[in-house]
Amino acid sequence: MPDKVKLFTLLGDHPGVMPLKRGEVTSNLVEFVYDDVKVPNTAFKALVRDGKYDCAELAIVTFLQAKAFGKPYALLPATVMGRGQMHTLFVNAQKPVKPQDLNGKRIGARSYTVTTGVWVRGILADLYGVDSNSITWVTFEDPHVAEYRDPPNVVRAPAGATLESMLAAGDIDAAVLGNVDQKPPLVPMFPDAKSVDRDWAAANGGIPINHMMVLRSQIMAERPDVAREVYRMLAESKAKAFPQAPSPDPIRFGIAANRASLDKVARFCAAQKLTPRALTVEEMFAEASAAGL
Repeated sequence: MPDKVKLFTLLGDHPGVMPLKRGEVTSNLVEFVYDDVKVPNTAFKALVRDGKYDCAELAIVTFLQAKAFGKPYALLPATVMGRGQMHTLFVNAQKPVKPQDLNGKRIGARSYTVTTGVWVRGILADLYGVDSNSITWVTFEDPHVAEYRDPPNVVRAPAGATLESMLAAGDIDAAVLGNVDQKPPLVPMFPDAKSVDRDWAAANGGIPINHMMVLRSQIMAERPDVAREVYRMLAESKAKAFPQAPSPDPIRFGIAANRASLDKVARFCAAQKLTPRALTVEEMFAEASAAGL
């Protein structure tokens, strides 16, 4: 047998990929060599700036920006992380603000380009007419894609501050938090976030996508058989993890199943000045389609 194609891979311990990572899905063609990274998003900069990985999960907004700047990675129609988003938006109970009153306010987020923040801003615009460009976004980190520059309404938080401390002190009016296990005065803006997320997803193509899989473009072009095998293994892993697919499904596979959600997030990216224009789904999957996916 010929040697397997070894792929240096960034992939977190998501439920749908655990059968793959445990070795329950095998291949005569592909071998994944996993980097020991506990929190995958901490390695996204190394992926898009340095080309560190052959195969990786990647936040969908980071991919769209990477695509806009010509980074050499191709999208696979395989979602490994998706979720409702609105439970991440917090306010100060002592200085409450309603979603329809957010225009002109100050909102904190880890980074302006973080995928959760893009979904939150877009959903607020859809449901409440919130104009993201009227808001001052207070951030802490640079974008993953080095060439991107934040728009003028994005500012850096003071040194030593945290999202939680700024919200508690009233220095910002709301915050998109990664850690949603908070205590008063920090409270969710949407106490019924699950129902808000459910209704929005039902009307807009499914649960929002956070992370999808990418493959180095050179591999996709020169070894389409490897691309198809990677996709097969991921799909088989999901099937083993979930013999009955959840409904609604947060980790959808296939271009058709992801089309509406991807079209939505691409439009959000353009409206929020994250990409020069909204990429089409056909553009996102041009390389995958050429590889027979």
